[in-house]
Amino acid sequence: MAQQAVGIIEVFGLVCAFVAGDAGCKAANVTLEPFDRNKPANADAMPIPLIICVKFRGSVEDVTAAIEAADAAARKLTGVVSKHVIPGPVEDTEMMLHLNGLDKN
Repeated sequence: MAQQAVGIIEVFGLVCAFVAGDAGCKAANVTLEPFDRNKPANADAMPIPLIICVKFRGSVEDVTAAIEAADAAARKLTGVVSKHVIPGPVEDTEMMLHLNGLDKN
């Protein structure tokens, strides 16, 4: 199987992550990887104290379209922290992409 690109977008809150993920999947031929979470040290000072990372997999073109759709959807809700498309992740990056903090206490 050919290596797939990965698109990553960080948004504020779990609801926003679901909306962004849904928008990305509807906009392009991509699959979702498990969400990840990040609770920054200054979380109590933030309007929404949880950052969720949404990851899409597919061709570079599809992942780019998914990220743009997810970005537009997230900006209508709580906002976007950052976004990026990696056309061909190296093996070490691939290992890190499978980590997620949502299934941990």
